[in-house]
Amino acid sequence: MKDRIIGGVIVIITVLIMLLPGGVVSASILGALSLIGVFEFYRVFQIERSIFAVISYLYTFFYYALLYLDKTSFIMPAVVGLLMLFLAIYVFAFPKYKDTDVFRAYIGFMYVAVLLSYVYRVRTLKQGLFLSFFILISSWGNDVFAYLVGSTIGKHKLSPKVSPKKSVEGFVGGIIGAAFVGAIYAFFMRNSIDISIVFCAMIAALGSIPSVIGDLAASAIKRNNEIKDYGKLIPGHGGILDRYDSVIFTAPIIYYLVLLFS
Repeated sequence: MKDRIIGGVIVIITVLIMLLPGGVVSASILGALSLIGVFEFYRVFQIERSIFAVISYLYTFFYYALLYLDKTSFIMPAVVGLLMLFLAIYVFAFPKYKDTDVFRAYIGFMYVAVLLSYVYRVRTLKQGLFLSFFILISSWGNDVFAYLVGSTIGKHKLSPKVSPKKSVEGFVGGIIGAAFVGAIYAFFMRNSIDISIVFCAMIAALGSIPSVIGDLAASAIKRNNEIKDYGKLIPGHGGILDRYDSVIFTAPIIYYLVLLFS
């Protein structure tokens, strides 16, 4: 419990330092978290020192530089270019590398670096500082309410082979809880956010659904590869992917929901 409290404080401080300043500070911290997360993902498949991994590490810096410089029109060419580069290495070095190395390397970059970068993209929006907290409400707020409801009245398993403790009741409770917190947050921040309280509640609720999928997906990967945690960086919590697994899936949804409802 002591380690979890210490780890929780570290995470909260990191998130505040990451979100409050914006600009180069936010981009740099998110880039560093993405780099660590990509490394953790690759280590699961023992490709963290491969040529694909080295390129992905460098590409993570390049990708965040494009975001910071607001060169978003180059994002898709960059993502496509990375796949082409991986396939070129695979072909010309054949049969040194397996096709699974290419797929795992590319998915790892997309899964961690690209999806997590949407936290920064939300932060760069108008009123982005206040809107970015919906990512935390939808992911971590959902976790809290899902646990409270599931541990109290949960009877029907949501995905017993992946996460036996998660229940359908907890899943529904997490969505409702996220909507409630989103509405309360929007009420107190009504002078700072142009989106109505009803729409803010909808954003928090809808954003909480992929957070559950993100959590379960990360757990499924760990179960498939028989590991307990992705890392030991955060005391009592594991690695970056253990703590930010739900955020990774929530951030893109929040970004596009904000664009839709604003």
